[in-house]
Amino acid sequence: MATFGNLTDRLAETFKNLRGKGKLTPADVDGTVREIRRALLDADVALEVVKEFTGKVRDRALGDEVSKALNPAQQVVQIVNDELISILGGEARRIQFAKTAPTIIMLAGLQGAGKTTLAGKLAKWLAADNHTPLLVAADLQRPNAVTQLQVVAEQAGVAVYAPEPGNTGGEDAAPSRGLFGGPKGGDPVKVARDAVKFARDKQYDVVIVDTAGRLGVDAELMKQASDIRRAIDPDEVFFVIDAMIGQDAVATAKAFQEGVDFTAVVLTKLDGDARGGAALSVASVTGRPIIFASTGEGLGDFEPFYPDRMASRILDLGDILTLIEQAQKNFDEEESLKIAEKFATDTFTLEDFLSQMQQLKNMGSIKSMLGMLPGAKGMREQLDNFDESEITRTEAIIQSMTLQERRAPKVLNGSRRVRIARGSGTTVTEVNALVNRFEQAAKMMKTVAKGQMPQMPGVGPMPGAGFGGGRGKQQPKKKGSKSGNPAKRAAENAALAAGAKPVTPGSGSGFGLGGAKEGGPSPEELASLQKFLGK
Repeated sequence: MATFGNLTDRLAETFKNLRGKGKLTPADVDGTVREIRRALLDADVALEVVKEFTGKVRDRALGDEVSKALNPAQQVVQIVNDELISILGGEARRIQFAKTAPTIIMLAGLQGAGKTTLAGKLAKWLAADNHTPLLVAADLQRPNAVTQLQVVAEQAGVAVYAPEPGNTGGEDAAPSRGLFGGPKGGDPVKVARDAVKFARDKQYDVVIVDTAGRLGVDAELMKQASDIRRAIDPDEVFFVIDAMIGQDAVATAKAFQEGVDFTAVVLTKLDGDARGGAALSVASVTGRPIIFASTGEGLGDFEPFYPDRMASRILDLGDILTLIEQAQKNFDEEESLKIAEKFATDTFTLEDFLSQMQQLKNMGSIKSMLGMLPGAKGMREQLDNFDESEITRTEAIIQSMTLQERRAPKVLNGSRRVRIARGSGTTVTEVNALVNRFEQAAKMMKTVAKGQMPQMPGVGPMPGAGFGGGRGKQQPKKKGSKSGNPAKRAAENAALAAGAKPVTPGSGSGFGLGGAKEGGPSPEELASLQKFLGK
């Protein structure tokens, strides 16, 4: 994730210095712990958390588990991974649903943390899990907050309860605004209470209450949130916090815990490029687990928080499990089987390719997915330069084709390609490149589907892949003399072994030396040969 990119780089550089050491001395451990401490402080992790974290790492690194390990460096990485999991909350936390519906979830946090958008993401995630969520517009303070929630609810495809217009941001809004409401003095406590009754009557099984935030922690904010909590008695209170706000994250979390209390934390803006390490402190300081993470601007950029997976990402060890889960959620298994069959029978078309690409887009950001691969740090620059709009251009090119052209690309002559380029806003060169890449990929996938090793463009068949009519592996050509004269062959091979340049046999010399070059072999070549022969 971009938020922890700098921390990942610093830790990776620290561990790199330990590689190749068969045994770690106390000085090695102290140096490593010192670098880890600096990396965490630079990433805005709270000082008290850093002290506790590095203290545990040092104690364990000086213990038997490292001194007796076959690979001490890997053992230190494992210790840091374990302690990261610990400060991130240890076990993954799940929503505690009420025994009798509806389950009431209250969102609290500062203004700008992304509560309203988060409410839509959470509702969409719950709806995909066969729940019937109801969003409640209890933020009557921020201008147009009610309207924003209604738009988000429509995008997420869920219901919204918004009986009050809230603060519409008009010129008369400020003078007539009540303590808890918009221009008409709406009461958010009453809205929240009525929403729960409405959800029971209409049989919604989850109620998500979006409450008001402020630009900073103040008594008014805490009183309003506390009153709403007492009125609806929520099953869960999620503290929504911006992962990029720095050290203020800890102070804000403590203030909300004392004033309102919360059951879990939701991190937003984890796709940002700030240091973001303060987010690592919240669970440890408050004792409340992180339950969800928002990883992008789209409503689908939302995932449960797994401390072990996040620790792996921070240490550049990858997050394959999340990647697999996203693929399983977005790819149709039956459709994938059909595609595999088409690869094997050479009937895969551009239409199928378009379908697969659209499913890939549904998984979210390609950069984020590639970032989940182990060792992604090594290709950070390539990831940063990756142009995701290239997928959109490819999609536009295929959609500009007729059905016949998609299913039989061989009919694409020059005039058709010009038309497609104009229709997709691209160039003929881009159209040609797409068709060529598709044909190469189709051939490779057909080979793979048959259980064989593909022939890489410009490389040729892979050794032992079964190409060439079933013949065995080609042996590498032996370097040496091909002379039929045993004495000459021995002399030439001896010269090669001694490092002399091979000489080419020529006419007029019984030993093949006359044709090497005008004047015969060089003095260096003769000296090498004589040295090898012991003369």
